[in-house]
Amino acid sequence: MSYTAAVITVSDKGYEGKREDTSGPALAELLKRKGFRVVYTSIVPDEPEMIRKELIDCADEKQIALVLTTGGTGFSPRDLTPEATLEVIERQTPGIPEAMRAESMKITPKGCLSRSVAGIRKRTLIINLPGSKKASAENIMAVIDPVMHGLDILYSEGSADCGSETK
Repeated sequence: MSYTAAVITVSDKGYEGKREDTSGPALAELLKRKGFRVVYTSIVPDEPEMIRKELIDCADEKQIALVLTTGGTGFSPRDLTPEATLEVIERQTPGIPEAMRAESMKITPKGCLSRSVAGIRKRTLIINLPGSKKASAENIMAVIDPVMHGLDILYSEGSADCGSETK
């Protein structure tokens, strides 16, 4: 099944046009290669209210299946994407960011510093990713196959056959 997706870049400098957004377009291309229909992209500043508004709009109004954010997951005082995400999701999916951090730790010990979260709002899965093009791609590729299975479950009409072999 083909699912819709959105990519939201969270960056003050990107929003102001002072830095080129490389992670957002790279993630959109990666999703397209995996069979997703990327129907929405945006850049917002590191402002929690704007981040929340984008996430709510993607889930409630646009009814997008998968929303990836890139940026705002570090230790900077303005890195508030996880907090904004936690305020709008209804159910956390902690295994996704745990798996991403575990995979990142194989590449760099700094992978443990990611504060990414993931969760479900209605029938939308929201996943926070790091702001760098390289790290965001590595993180989503670490979990994309299980994420696709999770979307199959989220969009099934009953309980999914979780005991069967994955595709």
